[in-house]
Amino acid sequence: MDLSNEAIIHVKTPKVEYIQFRKLLEYKDDIVHAFSVGKEADYRTINKETYDKAIRDYENLCTSLGLDKNNLVKPNQMHTDEIKIAQEKIETGRPDINIAEYIHTDGLITQKKNLILATTSADCILMLFFDPVTKTIAAIHSGWKGTYQEIGSKAVQKMQKECGVKPENIICCMCPSIRSCHFEVQEDVKNMFAEKFGDLKDTIIQKKSSEKGKWNIDTVLLNTIQLQKQGLKPQNIIDSKICTVCHSQILHSYRVEKEGFGLETAVIMRK
Repeated sequence: MDLSNEAIIHVKTPKVEYIQFRKLLEYKDDIVHAFSVGKEADYRTINKETYDKAIRDYENLCTSLGLDKNNLVKPNQMHTDEIKIAQEKIETGRPDINIAEYIHTDGLITQKKNLILATTSADCILMLFFDPVTKTIAAIHSGWKGTYQEIGSKAVQKMQKECGVKPENIICCMCPSIRSCHFEVQEDVKNMFAEKFGDLKDTIIQKKSSEKGKWNIDTVLLNTIQLQKQGLKPQNIIDSKICTVCHSQILHSYRVEKEGFGLETAVIMRK
């Protein structure tokens, strides 16, 4: 299956497959980026076989992109709105793993060269940010809780405040994630979004299911609207238009796989 469309290209190599955004490829002299495609494992698992596969998956992705996996850092992704500036590789305290996690964090920003920012997902939205003027990059994990907490907007604000970025220069690319066609929630979550985003409730919330008490929320659209309110230009917000549930035969989806789910990885690095 080829996931390529007007926003992305699907690259296939002997060891790994990934997508890249056409817009970010315009800046290939400044940055490297990718979102992995295929059944990758979760390195946090207690199963040694799966753990070993996960580490190989990271290595294969980085090698295919010409990157050193030892320069990779990521947030540990606790569905918070916490974003940190990544200045260096942090110590893991584990000799068997080179992936360093920033604790209680769901987003990383850096202007440092050769530091690979990584995020993982199995339905959540992974957003890759790049400002071509200041060469600032960011990797943000936004599940429904992160979207509710407006982590995308907070990333823009932090880039602006701490990195001198102008929102109108920022490019944001949204990787494959669960879409409104499958993001079904119960009434309690629906009510949370309706109350907080009241002016948008009829735009982002729909009653698609015939089952009582089930609603669908368009978190991709909500993130897009939030980013535009922060000053991003509509043409600089690029959506992959890929649903992880619709393509669960080649992409991980927590809602499909449930226990034992694997993860996709998004990476971005300033050269």
